[in-house]
Amino acid sequence: MKTLLVIVLINLFSGYCYGYTDEEFGLQIMEELDRRDSGFGDNTVETKMILKNKSGDETLRMLKISTLEVRDDGNKSLTIFESPLDIKGTSFLSYTHALIPDEQWLYLPDLKRTKRISSSNKSGSFLGSEYAYEDLTSFEIQKYKYKYLREDIVQNKTCHVVELYPQYEDSGYTKQIFWIEKDRYIPLKTEYFDRKDTLLKTQEYSKYNQYLGRYWRSNEMNIINHQNGRSTKMISEKFDFKTNLTARNFDQHSLQHSK
Repeated sequence: MKTLLVIVLINLFSGYCYGYTDEEFGLQIMEELDRRDSGFGDNTVETKMILKNKSGDETLRMLKISTLEVRDDGNKSLTIFESPLDIKGTSFLSYTHALIPDEQWLYLPDLKRTKRISSSNKSGSFLGSEYAYEDLTSFEIQKYKYKYLREDIVQNKTCHVVELYPQYEDSGYTKQIFWIEKDRYIPLKTEYFDRKDTLLKTQEYSKYNQYLGRYWRSNEMNIINHQNGRSTKMISEKFDFKTNLTARNFDQHSLQHSK
């Protein structure tokens, strides 16, 4: 029995697994990615968001993102914009769920108003960036179906290539294709296909660092919209883990009173 288990694991981590369908193998790869990133508890990160339009003009925003891992559910996150002045104080709260619709709220300080993001609007642009609201949720296994496609090389790394099909309502995507580095099980690239099954966006992840001896985080993510020529780059400058955040830091009251 032990010998059989070893053989199965060797096949899995070498990129080919006898006796599994492409759908089963794709699921196993994403389950392993999810398993390796579980247990971090909470973290905060200071981030630069650089918006670039089709002409190459750039807009810089500074923000802070806090995340709380939730047992048996999706993560909670709070994003607070710190500059420039026209967006300072804007905050975004997101509760990811695996089997029910995600919950998201946006606080606009100029209006002193909190707006709930409806499920039908989750494919809309997040504050003029190339991220959609549905991109700002944690990865949950149950939200997708999977298919293993092939091996490929990205950033000189051998990757599993897995296709994901959203199973939740009102997604703006028919599918996403992930390039997952085989050694560390981290994403290096994602392609997003719109409702017409046309390539919409590509995101690349780079400059990874490891934290707590286990958790890998990309310090630079760049998403390019192939249909409008715009891009959004996220440069993370400081990750802090185990900061004693609790659910109270992620209630709706925190939208208007975060610093």
